[in-house]
Amino acid sequence: MLWFPLSLLAAFSLATADAVTKRFFGKLSPYEMGTVRLIYTIPWLIGSFFFIPLVKPDKIYFLVLATGLPLEILAMYLYMKAIKVSPLSLTLPFLAFTPVFIIMTGRLLLGERLSPWGILGICLIVTGSYCLNLSHIRTGFFAPLKAIIKEPGSWMMLLVSFIYSITSVISKLGILHTNPYFFGITYFTALTILMVALAPFIQKFTARNLIRFPLKGMILGFIFGVMIFSHVLAISMVQVAYMISIKRTSLIFGVLYGAWLFQEEKIGERLFGTIIMIGGVFIIGFFS
Repeated sequence: MLWFPLSLLAAFSLATADAVTKRFFGKLSPYEMGTVRLIYTIPWLIGSFFFIPLVKPDKIYFLVLATGLPLEILAMYLYMKAIKVSPLSLTLPFLAFTPVFIIMTGRLLLGERLSPWGILGICLIVTGSYCLNLSHIRTGFFAPLKAIIKEPGSWMMLLVSFIYSITSVISKLGILHTNPYFFGITYFTALTILMVALAPFIQKFTARNLIRFPLKGMILGFIFGVMIFSHVLAISMVQVAYMISIKRTSLIFGVLYGAWLFQEEKIGERLFGTIIMIGGVFIIGFFS
């Protein structure tokens, strides 16, 4: 059961990294936010490289890099954009849709049938997302749904959730063909190199922003490094759906950070909706 506390650690460290990124680097562009977050993680990853069992990568590993990294860049940009422009309590909960997309793509691409538990889980997640804006119901029954569309961070995070439904499975394949330590270090190192290399072609990139807050950056890098290692270790021990279900408790931590650090409003209804969504995630992960 070691995967369980590791998944909780991944959840807490992810939510903490999101809060620290928004708090100290929120004035940067979304692409810079993502790149800074990765660059300051590199020293911790490289330092760990000398203490892990090495493996010889095979063709599947390189195929995982080739398919996963472009998706990770898109997801990172949308993720940073979402937490930059919208409250954490209205963006992070939509990561709960990742398992929904996983079972929906299985239905469409593999012909898998939805179980009653899976349908119940989807209904709870959709209901929870509706409750995130429950106070809007006074202006009409569909007003909470319209509020989701009007909040850019919400629909951006929905796209991120869909991308993660793909990359979470891809990364598990990469881990199985190497080991958790080697894959976590090399995958995110390659992602960092690629993001830095593409920066001049995507937008005006100010290198000074990378070193403006070195101490805060190193703290952020350490927290995100903890998330990486706890994630890859946990997902190597258990089915992807189980691990992702527990990791999505990060949504609760994210909402609480929104209230504590950013004095976001209507935390009660957003926390209520988030808890319902997590209930749906658990049902999909453990019973579907």
